Amino acid sequence: MIVPSKHRDVLNLQSEGRLTLTRHPDGCLLMFPRPVWETARGEIAKWPISVKHWQRIFLGNASDVEMDGAGRVLISPELRHATKLEGDSKVMLLGMGSHFEIWEADAHEQNEAATIAGGFPEELKQFSF
Repeated sequence: MIVPSKHRDVLNLQSEGRLTLTRHPDGCLLMFPRPVWETARGEIAKWPISVKHWQRIFLGNASDVEMDGAGRVLISPELRHATKLEGDSKVMLLGMGSHFEIWEADAHEQNEAATIAGGFPEELKQFSF
């Protein structure tokens, strides 16, 4: 995957191009600058035994990668398969503040449509811009 140029410089400054990818249960991948991931990993490791299965999803699927000089990141076959990023899939990279989500475009569109169809959750009804 090629990281868009607008994000490359920031990632190079923040983590020298060192990134961590892991699986998310929504069907996407999470891409963290390594220092951010190391903090998150520490928090996830503290989770109670009752959520050990969730730890396995996030920690067990984590893969350290490096962005090359052209801004490319190699996504392992296991992570590509888990998120349907195979062959000529169109990839979407969404900035989420501290990290990115990597989606197969059709899956993201379906997920977003389902979210909108489900209506605004009660917890956000007081939120406005």
